[in-house]
Amino acid sequence: MGDDSEWLKLPVDQKCEHKLWKARLSGYEEALKIFQKIKDEKSPEWSKFLGLIKKFVTDSNAVVQLKGLEAALVYVENAHVAGKTTGEVVSGVVSKVFNQPKAKAKELGIEICLMYIEIEKGEAVQEELLKGLDNKNPKIIVACVETLRKALSEFGSKIILLKPVIKVLPKLFESREKAVRDEAKLIAVEIYRWIRDALRPPLQNINSVQLKELEEEWVKLPTSAPRPTRFLRSQQELEAKLEQQQSAGGDAEGGGDDGDEVPQIDAYELLEAVEILSKLPKDFYDKIEAKKWQERKEALEAVEVLVKNPKLEAGDYADLVKALKKVVGKDTNVMLVALAAKCLTGLAVGLRKKFGQYAGHVVPTILEKFKEKKPQVVQALQEAIDAIFLTTTLQNISEDVLAVMDNKNPTIKQQTSLFIARSFRHCTASTLPKSLLKPFCAALLKHINDSAPEVRDAAFEALGTALKVVGEKAVNPFLADVDKLKLDKIKECSEKVELIHGKKAGLAADKKEFKPLPGRTAASGAAGDKDTKDISAPKPGPLKKAPAAKAGGPPKKGKPAAPGGAGNTGTKNKKGLETKEIVEPELSIEVCEEKLRLGNWKERLACMEEFQKAVELMDRTEMPCQALVRMLAKKPGWKETNFQVMQMKLHIVALIAQKGNFSKTSAQIVLDGLVDKIGDVKCGNNAKEAMTAIAEACMLPWTAEQVVSMAFSQKNPKNQSETLNWLSNAIKEFGFSGLNVKAFISNVKTALAATNPAVRTAAITLLGVMYLYVGPSLRMFFEDEKPALLSQIDAEFEKMQGQSPPAPTRGISKHSTSGTDEGEDGDEPDDGSNDVVDLLPRTEISDKITSELVSKIGDKNWKIRKEGLDEVAGIINEAKFIQPNIGELPTALKGRLNDSNKILVQQTLNILQQLAVAMGPNIKQHVKNLGIPIITVLGDSKNNVRAAALATVNAWAEQTGMKEWLEGEDLSEELKKENPFLRQELLGWLAEKLPTLRSTPTDLILCVPHLYSCLEDRNGDVRKKAQDALPFFMMHLGYEKMAKATGKLKPTSKDQVLAMLEKAKANMPAKPAPPAKATSKPMGGSAPAKFQLASAPAEDSVSSSAEPKPDLKKAKAPGLSSKAKSAQGKKVPSKTSLKEDEDKSGPIFIVVPNGKEQRMKDEKGLKVLKWNFTTPRDEYIEQLKTQMSSCVAKWLQDEMFHSDFQHHNKALAVMVDHLESEKEGVIGCLDLILKWLTLRFFDTNTSVLMKALEYLKLLFTLLSEEEYHLTESEASSFIPYLVVKVGEPKDVIRKDVRAILNRMCLVYPASKMFPFIMEGTKSKNSKQRAECLEELGCLVESYGMNVCQPTPGKALKEIAVHIGDRDNAVRNAALNTIVTVYNVHGDQVFKLIGNLSEKDMSMLEERIKRSAKRPSAAPIKQVEEKPQRAQNISSNANMLRKGPAEDMSSKLNQARSMSGHPEAAQMVRREFQLDLDEIENDNGTVRCEMPELVQHKLDDIFEPVLIPEPKIRAVSPHFDDMHSNTASTINFIISQVASGDINTSIQALTQIDEVLRQEDKAEAMSGHIDQFLIATFMQLRLIYNTHMADEKLEKDEIIKLYSCIIGNMISLFQIESLAREASTGVLKDLMHGLITLMLDSRIEDLEEGQQVIRSVNLLVVKVLEKSDQTNILSALLVLLQDSLLATASSPKFSELVMKCLWRMVRLLPDTINSINLDRILLDIHIFMKVFPKEKLKQCKSEFPIRTLKTLLHTLCKLKGPKILDHLTMIDNKNESELEAHLCRMMKHSMDQTGSKSDKETEKGASRIDEKSSKAKVNDFLAEIFKKIGSKENTKEGLAELYEYKKKYSDADIEPFLKNSSQFFQSYVERGLRVIEMEREGKGRISTSTGISPQMEVTCVPTPTSTVSSIGNTNGEEVGPSVYLERLKILRQRCGLDNTKVPVKLRLAVYDRPPLTSFKLSQLRESREQHQHSDLDSNQTHSSGTVTSSSSTANIDDLKKRLERIKSSRK
Repeated sequence: MGDDSEWLKLPVDQKCEHKLWKARLSGYEEALKIFQKIKDEKSPEWSKFLGLIKKFVTDSNAVVQLKGLEAALVYVENAHVAGKTTGEVVSGVVSKVFNQPKAKAKELGIEICLMYIEIEKGEAVQEELLKGLDNKNPKIIVACVETLRKALSEFGSKIILLKPVIKVLPKLFESREKAVRDEAKLIAVEIYRWIRDALRPPLQNINSVQLKELEEEWVKLPTSAPRPTRFLRSQQELEAKLEQQQSAGGDAEGGGDDGDEVPQIDAYELLEAVEILSKLPKDFYDKIEAKKWQERKEALEAVEVLVKNPKLEAGDYADLVKALKKVVGKDTNVMLVALAAKCLTGLAVGLRKKFGQYAGHVVPTILEKFKEKKPQVVQALQEAIDAIFLTTTLQNISEDVLAVMDNKNPTIKQQTSLFIARSFRHCTASTLPKSLLKPFCAALLKHINDSAPEVRDAAFEALGTALKVVGEKAVNPFLADVDKLKLDKIKECSEKVELIHGKKAGLAADKKEFKPLPGRTAASGAAGDKDTKDISAPKPGPLKKAPAAKAGGPPKKGKPAAPGGAGNTGTKNKKGLETKEIVEPELSIEVCEEKLRLGNWKERLACMEEFQKAVELMDRTEMPCQALVRMLAKKPGWKETNFQVMQMKLHIVALIAQKGNFSKTSAQIVLDGLVDKIGDVKCGNNAKEAMTAIAEACMLPWTAEQVVSMAFSQKNPKNQSETLNWLSNAIKEFGFSGLNVKAFISNVKTALAATNPAVRTAAITLLGVMYLYVGPSLRMFFEDEKPALLSQIDAEFEKMQGQSPPAPTRGISKHSTSGTDEGEDGDEPDDGSNDVVDLLPRTEISDKITSELVSKIGDKNWKIRKEGLDEVAGIINEAKFIQPNIGELPTALKGRLNDSNKILVQQTLNILQQLAVAMGPNIKQHVKNLGIPIITVLGDSKNNVRAAALATVNAWAEQTGMKEWLEGEDLSEELKKENPFLRQELLGWLAEKLPTLRSTPTDLILCVPHLYSCLEDRNGDVRKKAQDALPFFMMHLGYEKMAKATGKLKPTSKDQVLAMLEKAKANMPAKPAPPAKATSKPMGGSAPAKFQLASAPAEDSVSSSAEPKPDLKKAKAPGLSSKAKSAQGKKVPSKTSLKEDEDKSGPIFIVVPNGKEQRMKDEKGLKVLKWNFTTPRDEYIEQLKTQMSSCVAKWLQDEMFHSDFQHHNKALAVMVDHLESEKEGVIGCLDLILKWLTLRFFDTNTSVLMKALEYLKLLFTLLSEEEYHLTESEASSFIPYLVVKVGEPKDVIRKDVRAILNRMCLVYPASKMFPFIMEGTKSKNSKQRAECLEELGCLVESYGMNVCQPTPGKALKEIAVHIGDRDNAVRNAALNTIVTVYNVHGDQVFKLIGNLSEKDMSMLEERIKRSAKRPSAAPIKQVEEKPQRAQNISSNANMLRKGPAEDMSSKLNQARSMSGHPEAAQMVRREFQLDLDEIENDNGTVRCEMPELVQHKLDDIFEPVLIPEPKIRAVSPHFDDMHSNTASTINFIISQVASGDINTSIQALTQIDEVLRQEDKAEAMSGHIDQFLIATFMQLRLIYNTHMADEKLEKDEIIKLYSCIIGNMISLFQIESLAREASTGVLKDLMHGLITLMLDSRIEDLEEGQQVIRSVNLLVVKVLEKSDQTNILSALLVLLQDSLLATASSPKFSELVMKCLWRMVRLLPDTINSINLDRILLDIHIFMKVFPKEKLKQCKSEFPIRTLKTLLHTLCKLKGPKILDHLTMIDNKNESELEAHLCRMMKHSMDQTGSKSDKETEKGASRIDEKSSKAKVNDFLAEIFKKIGSKENTKEGLAELYEYKKKYSDADIEPFLKNSSQFFQSYVERGLRVIEMEREGKGRISTSTGISPQMEVTCVPTPTSTVSSIGNTNGEEVGPSVYLERLKILRQRCGLDNTKVPVKLRLAVYDRPPLTSFKLSQLRESREQHQHSDLDSNQTHSSGTVTSSSSTANIDDLKKRLERIKSSRK
């Protein structure tokens, strides 16, 4: 027994773990007792057993295990920590308890599981039980299913998740074990009890016998909704409540709430999604386009079968939807239309919300197809559109639906209205807001008046549904003008409607109204049953009219309106209407109608009295107001002669208006008569009463506007004055809310100009009343009036000064109880009338602030500066109210604030005051750049200047509030300045302003140190002001902060300051209270706070009546806290909203001229951080914040950089709203917006990311519409971060990112996108790699091979690497991309991708085999074969609005779709073919005719370019313009230029040439130049490498292609604006291509080869002259460097590059100012780094070093010492050889004496004596040859060479000639011979050298110097040769000598037959133009004024001068 005694002593927890089963049994028993004793669920005792509970349930001894289970159950039930053990214990129960044979053990196990569910661990339990279902032991499976069933039965479907259970049910039904199948059946029955029929679809595939058994069981179940019988701990109270209800016998109702909510499971959720896209037939897209309808039908039937799956997997269905949409919209076979509609229905049902993105594309097409009459088509379309509606929201498709509402076809109108009605049924009051309801109601109201009855009925049904959904209160405002019959019809329809969402939504209110009968009868007036029987049905009394009573007007007299307004009659009268009361008035009124026409006035009077009684007896709901007033208006109407009858009549009108539902229609009938009588002495008061009653019924703003306009359309001055008087009183009675000041002001001005003094007085009185509400700003409108009148107005205003407007006495109760009319009239005017200033249109003055005006303001002469300021003042005065965009004016005015002339400073301050008033609250955006400089002026020594500055600051602060001034460090910086005047003025101002503020920005603390230094200032005034301001600083900052700030002071100062602080603490004023109810009283008709504020500008504390005013100021101050806002209560809505609106008024993006360019410069110059990071650091965010501060509204910036993501969402919402309205601003700030959005990509919040992507989609759509092109810096700082997001795990985000990348190709070349996306393939994220590879495939597919950068080979090698990726998706994407390339490029792919491993290669080959496509000659084919994502199949312009469909021109697609035949694949398509026969026959014409189709198409595409100012046009909601198409069409055509097929390329070049040759269309190419040039030099490379080597190709074809390319290029480089767009890299490649072509010996051998080379020569000249000079110079330097480095490069290549550089050097004097020298010097620096001087000297040729020296020498000479300032881009200048070289040059030029003219030195005209060194001789000869090589100075050079040879007969010029071509050598020799003959007087020889000036540049080997003007000497002796040469130049310019050369050449060149069918004619023209322009340019440079048309006399004169020169030489 020793063992026993041992374990007995152990503590309980150790016993539980003992190896002896007895010990464990004892331990479990004791534990059970302990557990039952512990009362506190949180007792620490529980924790001791935390790790043991699993052992309790998994004990190996069955007896012990039972006890353990009991203990575990108690533990789980009572222990607070039990939840932690859920997983392990339940797992133990499943594996070790459920397999026990004892039933007791199983029961306890189940109980434990259920107890865990009760303690809120349901999910963990369910997870373990479901795992148990995979166990092999059937006992365990049965027990798990049973547990789940019991849990569901007890806890209900809310706690037990049914989806995973239903998922495994089919598997359970297939089990071999009967027990499992039976248990499965039981749980299926239990599940059915909870979710009913939602269970059917998932079980539809189980054994039919089992299904039948289930059906039988299901039928037996009770129909009542099940309720849970057991509750979670957190629901115990609910359980108690349920028991109480049951005990009270409320079983039926008790669980109603729960019962309603139980069937929450949607069958759809329980289904497995099916992937169908891959199952589409391979040829589906071909078949759907087939000509035979049977084939199209087959394709659709295949889709129909697939979409029958009830749940479809998400994917990219865009192509499929487009194809189906095309069938619906375009197919002529109605059977197919119906079939396609069914397919769309299936897609919408299967995808649900995921289909929403396609809804917008499909809805308009379906609606327009309703024109079909066939019932089966209509039905299919109805089903489709209804299914589609459920996938989206009404808001999203509202635009499309409303657009179709205007269709002329009645069937379309009818079906659209019916669709709207059905849609409304799915809505609730919240999902059908007023903003959405309004446009629909407006459209439907048109339809209820339609001529077609079916259209009317459908509209009635839709309006009735809306009425049912949102209630009458919301709809009535839109139905105000609908007559009674139609209104009844709408209500009748409303009653029949059954809403989808049950009757919770709109009917809660209606339940009360329709108590008597649900369907309203004519006896709707009868509320009590007992009275109903009194009303006999046949009587024709007003009962028939009852429903006709206007429901439009609001209930009057403050009677509480029934909530829905529809049946307000039902509850009104406690007694029903008695028969007598109803009938009598009716009869009496009928009699009255007759009597009113009687001649006797007494009878008329008696009749009126009866009429009055009848009206008094009528109930308001029964009163037919319109009928009554029409009766009164009948003859004699308002022309009644007897005043008593007239008075009575007017009184009755007032009575009807007060008692009845008086509408605006009724009012319009009587108002004219009332205005006519208002001036009547006897009837005037009655007329006014009637008007007041009408104003109360129809709202004062509307009535007043009608009355005033009627009065002023009459000529009776009495009526006019009385109307104005009535209006004055009415405003006091009703308040000012909603009044349209603008409308009155014009009438008031008319009144002020009236001759009748009474009218003028009345107008002035009215102005006085308006002043109470509007404030001093009212005076602005009348400043143009005569002084006498203005003084009267001022006097009236002075009377009103200090008075507060009276509280409104009328129109309040009614408007507060009924929102009907307010909804209609109140909402919109309220927003507008809050600030009178906002009522006026603000003028845009930025266009008047011209650069001339700005330069005037900054002129050196003070008088001109003053003129400029006067002009500005005039502009502002004239404009009155201006928009915040004022161009460069702020900087100009800022400069004048520190003008030396104090008068101008004062004038500037006056202008700034004007500016504040004119701009209003928007001035706050200029506080930092203009407001703070005004404060600086407070430091001026002149008193009057300081006073003016203070007045200006106050004027500004009044508009902006103080927040803007106190934010940031600007104010503290001003206070820091030790200027006593500035300090005392500024502190005085702060002391005045701070006490009125409720809160201040935290930046106020920054002023405190400077405030302390002011307390110890030497100036007594400063000290005093500082002491005065101290308490107010303390009021806002608190004593502690102020005391803490003294820590940095010296000890002595600190003590003094602390003493002052203590003193100030005692005097510290309390913060002003928030604007309380006191303010709401004077507000009256919600008069805006701002108006009252204005009425007491300075005397805040003058009288008690002014007490609330400081509060009002605070309300206006920026720091308005949320408390203050809520404290104002509902009665003053305008104030808070005004404040918020005021803050947020004005544009959100401010256009800063050249702001973006400056930011880019800063980034390039490394002044700011480059936007490049892996995660954004704080410095990047701060930098962006700083950059944004100048061009983004302050409040928006706060939202954008807030720490809370919800503020980011708000910011994005605002940016979306302002996108359309602020296009320029958005484009101006685009770089910053994109950078900010990249920061959002690093946020973790999905909602922000989704919103950001949504914004980006809209943004890029806008940019492509505006034809904007992303700059390099914008792209590089945005695209890499966007590409990262393509790897997001969420499918929806990836889709959006892909859509954005797709749209970006419209604003940024695809070829440049390619490298960014390629970079993305290197990511570690496999999703990103796969998506990027797919995107690359799409780019190649859309744009052809030329997008592959840097070369197709490199790109494809990188892509091919991924074939071996370990991730399957990446492998597939890589394979698909390469297959795409294969489809475009054919077998050449294998060459490009290089060597692959066997495995990879076999995978690729397999994939290529499987892809059922064949490669084609050009990308065109591939575009035909696969409808790609960027293709818009429908040409419906509306569809261009959304989604990626907007990328391609619809015209283009029509052209593509024509090529359905296979034979078209290998040849050029018909539209692009040339009519070769015609061209051959047409020898006479110069220009080739373009194919007609192309001509037509281009015109069509570029139509938008003809619009003069595209940016100003209003963008319609369905933008029908084709901007996005233009860009994508050009992209497409350019992509064809680089095609491997020569014909394709020629076609593309033909089209581009057509565009370039038409001035008005050429600008469409802007932004595509680089892309075009890349395509061109790729084609040149292709010809050089491939075509020329291909012996099968006709060389004529190649020549034709060359001439097309060159012709195109020449056209392009003649348009300077386009030529300048070419970037450096592209120019480098282009020049490389052209020079390679010139050196291609294979070309020279061809018949036409020489002609091609000449053309290239001409083109090179054009490129050099017309390109951006910086870019071309830079390109040439890089090209030279590359060519010298490349060992394979021929020396001739380098030589030609250098010749180009020499030409550039010669152009430098003219172009130096347009060149970015910093960049050029950087390139030279890099060149010198790669080729130091020593290395250059080792070159075989000395030309490189000379070229470099010449270039630097020229730059030095032109810029002088300033050249050294342009080395900014070189990092370490000291190490640079360049700087040293430049310094030497500068020194050398400084040392040179002035004895020689620079010009002569430059020209080499100085003589060289015999002792000259060899080097100098070489230099001199080089100079001469340079001249010979230039086309201007060729003769001069030859003459100098002749002179030189004559003097140094032994000189050797052979070395200079041997490197040049034979052509040039013979030219020089001939030239020398000609001169010799001339000199010897042998007569002139007219020579034909056979070389054009254009050729020469490429023939001359020597470097050229800069062109210089001739004959400008400094008194030095000049050799006659100079004059001789000058003469020759003059001769040349007169057309005598030199020009003959090119003329003959031209004949030689162009006498040949045309080279090609392409436009060589154009080449000809351009070359001729070029030569003429050369002549012209020579003429413009000539120093004389000789014209080319000089007479022969001039020539003779020149000959004589020549003789004189010769004789002087001798």
